[in-house]
Amino acid sequence: MGLNVAVTAHDVAAALPQIPVLHDRCRAIAVLDAILSPEWEYRFFSFDSRWSPGQEMASMRNGSGDAYSIVFDAAGVFIRGFAHEYPMNTAGEGRLWPGLIDTVPAVFAGSVNEPAFSYDDRLNATVCLWRETTDDRWHTGDITYPPGPDPDGADYLFAVLVDGTPQAYLRFAADYYEQELDGAAVGAVYAMEPLTKALVRRLNPDLKLRHLADDLAEIGYPVR
Repeated sequence: MGLNVAVTAHDVAAALPQIPVLHDRCRAIAVLDAILSPEWEYRFFSFDSRWSPGQEMASMRNGSGDAYSIVFDAAGVFIRGFAHEYPMNTAGEGRLWPGLIDTVPAVFAGSVNEPAFSYDDRLNATVCLWRETTDDRWHTGDITYPPGPDPDGADYLFAVLVDGTPQAYLRFAADYYEQELDGAAVGAVYAMEPLTKALVRRLNPDLKLRHLADDLAEIGYPVR
């Protein structure tokens, strides 16, 4: 997906994979970030398999106010994204963009009202998507989008997840971490191969596998 055509949450909804695939993809990029950035506060992607009872959460934060949260639980998946410099950011007006959350199923009410995702007691979002476990597709609200190539920031926020290939993470790492990574090693993590000392060394020669023990337990990623 790119900015040469208009892209919105509707396009992201059409491009996202089924829930188990997204779950693995979120864990893979969180592990890669943990390897490249041992200090959690400097990471872009994270995953907490023990976020709350019965829930796991993938997250992104860029350090400048943009973020997303993806909550996995027995009901399905709820996604909210916030891109502060994009037209659908109406937080300063004390409201959400019309239609953004009006049709979110009641089973996701806890996430819609989650204080960690809120600003002034309101969901902090320019993007909202969801999928119940029995659904055959992802959903968004009935929204009239303002003009522009990426009005809600969905293309910017979810580009790595939507692409779904190791090459997408390689491009991200080159830009964000200014590192050229071993493509085959990144591919191994995307394939959810158990992490080994050798694989960690190929991605970050200065890091030991044992130093990742807490991160891997939190992410729920296999290790050998």
